[in-house]
Amino acid sequence: MLERWMFVPFQIKKRRQWDRFVLSGFIHKDYMHLLFNMFTFFFFGEVVEQFLRAKYGLAWGGAIFIAFYLLALTVSDIPTYLKHQKHGYYRALGASGGTSATVFASIILMPLSDICLFGIVCLPGFLLGGLFLIYSYTKGKQGEDGINHDAHLFGAIFGIAFILLLAPSSASSFLQQILSYRFF
Repeated sequence: MLERWMFVPFQIKKRRQWDRFVLSGFIHKDYMHLLFNMFTFFFFGEVVEQFLRAKYGLAWGGAIFIAFYLLALTVSDIPTYLKHQKHGYYRALGASGGTSATVFASIILMPLSDICLFGIVCLPGFLLGGLFLIYSYTKGKQGEDGINHDAHLFGAIFGIAFILLLAPSSASSFLQQILSYRFF
């Protein structure tokens, strides 16, 4: 199952196994990888889900949230697919693209909420999010550590775009909160 569900762009192209875009988001390298993604998704997903349910109602908001997550898994892997579709060696797995989309959607909604790294370093979401985008972009260009940093980056972009598309006024709210922020 692991081999069949893994995100392998070469196999997707060769055998037209498009389901790998979603299926790869439901398998993980190990329990720590799964735990980290699900822990993050649990806390940030609640913000996004509550927003969607408030905007669209209980049933539609829940359905849109599920669609958001599945789309995030898919969209976040498209750049990796395009980059590695001729490389038979490339493999990726995990929900990081969907999780990243969820985190950044919540940052747009609540940019001043603190995000704490391992309970030690806490920064407002917009600051930590900006640092994470820079890190993901840089590491994605290096591509040496076996982590799909492009999925993190493009998942984040998808999460931002999704919220801005559904609620364009969230852009001005985001900017107002950022402009009113005082570090000390």
